[in-house]
Amino acid sequence: MKINFSERANGLKASEIRELLKLTEMPEVISFAGGLPAPELFPVDGMKKVTQEVLEKDGQVALQYSTTEGFKPLRDIIAKQRMSREGVDVTGDDIIVTSGSQEGIEFSAKIFVNEGDTIICESPSYLGAIGAFKAYRPNFTEIEMDEHGIIIEKLEEELKKNKKVKMIYTIPDFQNPTGITMSDDRRKRIAELAKEYQVPVIEDNPYGELIFEGTTHPSIKSFDKDGWVIYLGTFSKTFCPGLRLGWICAAPEILEKYIIIKQGVDLQCSTLDQRAAALFMQKYDLNEHVEEIKKVYGKRRKLMLESMDKYFPKEVKHTNPYGGLFTWVYLKEGLDSAEILKEALKENVAYVPGGPFFPNGGHKNHFRLNYSCMSEDKIVEGIKRLGKVLAKYY
Repeated sequence: MKINFSERANGLKASEIRELLKLTEMPEVISFAGGLPAPELFPVDGMKKVTQEVLEKDGQVALQYSTTEGFKPLRDIIAKQRMSREGVDVTGDDIIVTSGSQEGIEFSAKIFVNEGDTIICESPSYLGAIGAFKAYRPNFTEIEMDEHGIIIEKLEEELKKNKKVKMIYTIPDFQNPTGITMSDDRRKRIAELAKEYQVPVIEDNPYGELIFEGTTHPSIKSFDKDGWVIYLGTFSKTFCPGLRLGWICAAPEILEKYIIIKQGVDLQCSTLDQRAAALFMQKYDLNEHVEEIKKVYGKRRKLMLESMDKYFPKEVKHTNPYGGLFTWVYLKEGLDSAEILKEALKENVAYVPGGPFFPNGGHKNHFRLNYSCMSEDKIVEGIKRLGKVLAKYY
C-alpha cells in the first residue's frame, strides 16, 4: 500500500531506543530507563474520595465539555499555590491548563517555529522536546553546560550572530537528562537576553519542586518583566502523571495563541480530571505530599550515587544532582552506550543511551539513569549488574 504522507510525516522515524526499551517492560528487568514517578506514592485514596465527590455533586457538569483555558478554580490554585512558589505573581487568567507540559512543548514549536528557523537548547536536552520540535523541521543550536547550567557567554554569542533564532528551550532545575541546576544569576541573565534579542524563552520546569537539599531557586519567569518567558509546569512529577495535567503561564497576547492552538488540537483537558485535581488540592495539602515524595527520592538518589561510586569503574564519571529524577553518566571517548545497553539487557538492567539527547547527533558515550522508580534493593542490585557490564570496557 502506497500512502502519500506529508513531508512532515515522512520525516518522522520510530526511535530505535524506544523499540529496544520495550524489553524493559519485562518484570525481571531492573529499569533505570524511564522518568517515572514512584507509583506507590500516588495519593490513590484521596483521589478516590474527591473523584466520587465530584461525580456525586457535579456529575453532569464534570462529564460535559468545558472551556479550553481550563477549570477556573484549578487555574487559580496553580497561580496561587504553584506559581507563587516560583516567585511569579499571576492570577488564573494568566494560566492555561494543558495535557502535561509535553503538550506545551509541542504547542510552543507550532506557535514560534517555521521550517529552517533555529531553536537553541542545552546540550544535551530533553528527548521528548527534541522529538516534538523535529516535526517542525528546525535547525538546532546546542549550547554547552557546566555545573551551573547553560553557559551564558556562548548563548549570547549565538544570539548575536544568528538572526533566525526563534526560541530558547531550557530546563533550569535538575535538567533532564543531566540533573544539572542553573545558577540564579544565569536565570536572570537569560530573562534579560530574551528581552534584548526579543526571543521567547520556553522554561520547562517539571522537577523544580523536587529539591532534596537547600532552598528552591527562583524561576526564570520571576525575572521576566516584559513577557518574553513562557513557563511550562506540570503535576506529573509531584502528583499524578496519569491525569495528564500541566499548565502554561505566559503574557496575555502569547497565551491567546496557545488557547487557539489547543482548540484545534483537543478542545480542552478532561473536565473530570481537572475538577478532581482542584478538589484534591482544596481538601489536602499538596506541599505535604511533595515533601513525602522528596524524602523517598532523596534517599534513593543518595543510594544510587553511592552505589555507582562503589561498583562502577573508577574512570566512569557522573553528575551529582541535588533534586529531580536523573543522574547523567560520562563514559570514555569511543564507547557507544547504545551498544553497551544490549549487554546490560542480557544482565536484566536498563538505562537510556545518551546519543538521542543531542539533537545534532554524536556524544554516544553518555547515558541517563533514573532513581525515582526502583526500590532501594533493586537500585543496589541494578547498579552492581551495570558495573559488571561497564568493567568489560575499562
